[in-house]
Amino acid sequence: MIDITKLFCGQETESDALRYGEGHGAAKAASERRPVVVWNTTRTCNLRCIHCYTASENKKYEGELTNSQGRALIEDLAQFKIPAILFSGGEPLVRPDLLELATYAKSLGLRPTLSTNGNLIDEKMAARIKAAGFIYVGVSLDGLEEVNDKFRGAVGAFKKALGAFRNLHAVGQKVGLRLTLTRHNAQELNRIFDFIEREGINRVCFYHLVYSGRGRGMRNEDLTHEESRQALDTILARSKDFSDRGLPIEVLTVDNHVDGIYLYLKLLKEDPDRAERVLKLLQWNGGGRFSSGVGIGDIDPEGNVHPDQFWMHYSFGNVKERKFSEIWQDTSDPLMAGLKARLPLLKGKCGACKWQSACGGSLRVRADLVYNDPWMEDPACYLD
Repeated sequence: MIDITKLFCGQETESDALRYGEGHGAAKAASERRPVVVWNTTRTCNLRCIHCYTASENKKYEGELTNSQGRALIEDLAQFKIPAILFSGGEPLVRPDLLELATYAKSLGLRPTLSTNGNLIDEKMAARIKAAGFIYVGVSLDGLEEVNDKFRGAVGAFKKALGAFRNLHAVGQKVGLRLTLTRHNAQELNRIFDFIEREGINRVCFYHLVYSGRGRGMRNEDLTHEESRQALDTILARSKDFSDRGLPIEVLTVDNHVDGIYLYLKLLKEDPDRAERVLKLLQWNGGGRFSSGVGIGDIDPEGNVHPDQFWMHYSFGNVKERKFSEIWQDTSDPLMAGLKARLPLLKGKCGACKWQSACGGSLRVRADLVYNDPWMEDPACYLD
């Protein structure tokens, strides 16, 4: 994640300790961080999004972790002292025991977060989510009404997600917007920022597209490098406007660490002293160097462990057979070993890049999906 509000706008945010080594509880080095764990609790989903990385549908899938297996997993994650667990899907709220599992995670000292399409969050569900102890809920939208409903495969999905934001706000639940950038919604970014302000949404994450699951067929829908730069220009300008007006809205971009270098280069022209401080924060964070396989991991509905949620075509093992904490620290797997010490392995543009210490080769799974080589350059790098 690139914290635009922190780096470009100079405002402190809640996750400074985790991302940039500042504040209470900060690790001495990014490489020492335990992973934020995404648990895809079910593959079943009530929508059929055209870019879904799990290719989920509204049907029952066999072999998913049971309640007792899920509780054992949560106990291991708590003992491993991970910083947060993200309950995801499919659509996690279709799982009957989801809120029970989140409450259990909270009782063991974990920080539970939720990723949802929001379409099941009526007033009653919003209150139950708040009571379960989620520290944050991310509701996915992929544009305003017409664009979102096309992406989500259901007319009315936008209105239900909007209702989710309002219902969660009403019970005092911290909630944010998650959006995957494509050619369709990038054209309405300014309108999306207007929507964020109008609805009082205080956190937004802009994801760069990853070509996994049904997203494999969407590469032609991805932004060109020039369009990526234009999108970042808009995101930076509107974030700065929010900051200048004192609006408490946190803006982040996800799955392309090049964004950090891009904003640093813009700052370098405007405020060289602050730009150098930003570069040091980016270097501490390490970008992709300490992401997949280090600072983030994934467990799919059947219990398979992956470097991140987009890398489901490769598994390090299964939590039904071995604890996640053991699997995660086992570097006998060549991919796990490589991800934990990736810089010497990088090839192409990433291998020769002078920004390695701050970008870290960005997202390795995108290189693997495009070139069948996890060490090749990230095809979404838009720097000249």
